[in-house]
Amino acid sequence: MLGFEENEISEKAFGGTEIAKRKLAKILDESLLKEFQIICSRPRQFDWSKIRIFWAHDLPFDPESAKFKDKQFLDSFHKFIFISNWQYQMYQLVHGLPYDDKSIVLETGIEPAFGGNVSNKIIEDKNEDGKIRLVYTSTPVRGLDILIASFKELAKIHSDIHLDVFSSFKIYGWDDYDKQFEPLYDEVRNHPQMTYHGFVSNDELKKHLNKSHIFAYPCTWLETSCRAMLEAMSAGLLCVHPNYGALAESSGGLNVMYQGHHDKNKHADIFASHLNSAINFVKSEGHKNTVLYNKNYVDTRYNIDRIKLQWEGMLKTLIKKYPDIESRQQPKAMFEYKI
Repeated sequence: MLGFEENEISEKAFGGTEIAKRKLAKILDESLLKEFQIICSRPRQFDWSKIRIFWAHDLPFDPESAKFKDKQFLDSFHKFIFISNWQYQMYQLVHGLPYDDKSIVLETGIEPAFGGNVSNKIIEDKNEDGKIRLVYTSTPVRGLDILIASFKELAKIHSDIHLDVFSSFKIYGWDDYDKQFEPLYDEVRNHPQMTYHGFVSNDELKKHLNKSHIFAYPCTWLETSCRAMLEAMSAGLLCVHPNYGALAESSGGLNVMYQGHHDKNKHADIFASHLNSAINFVKSEGHKNTVLYNKNYVDTRYNIDRIKLQWEGMLKTLIKKYPDIESRQQPKAMFEYKI
């Protein structure tokens, strides 16, 4: 991909980072991109003739992020991009990254579901089979066990709910990682009100979202942003999640958001209570205005066309500042820096 680097992990992955990167690579002006080396979280080698951008998707605690303690590493880049203000502030706190114009926050861009159309028909079309469909669309380590425990209890009192689980490490090409979660997947397979789908393409997943009602995400992972939640909100789903990591910022605080807990049993009780409220809310007429408002919010704030303009504005500014190879060089010591 012109401008955007791949590495041994990303080339086989189809997660949020990879989706965002590949979509931008397709729509950004090629005449701009050819001047850049854009590295997503994991630098492997530098092209000293290019303007070098570090696009951070990881947490500051990840092993790959330890390089932020190294001044030579920091000096090797002309710009640092973060995907949420929460993430950027965490890098400041953990690594002492300066609060200056070398860093910028550019949020992830999504393509609005239903072409951006906001109407009651979107909600009405979800009720084809009379079921209230819940979805989980992340890897199993991010709260699937809590969701399954909570759903089992709620299924006893709501015969009309169904949970679709789209969860697998195949999304990163790590098939062997799924083996330890097979017992959890089997719980889904063996329950009459749950269906296990494993890994599907983003396009196929969106088709399921368009027919679903609730994005159930008792997240136990510090998300730096959450593309899955944004796509769910755009598809008209009521989202249930804790105020953890960047989830509150990404959602604008508009969803059924709750105070989580480090104890998984207590978290499951809290989540079940809020999920039950969400189910009852979906059964009411009042929820339509809420989810349509939320859809309009994310379709406007995270619209890929708007994000594209922000990116192109930044790229043009950097080209003016670093117009030729000579201006993009770093001190001689940088050429000896090993990653």
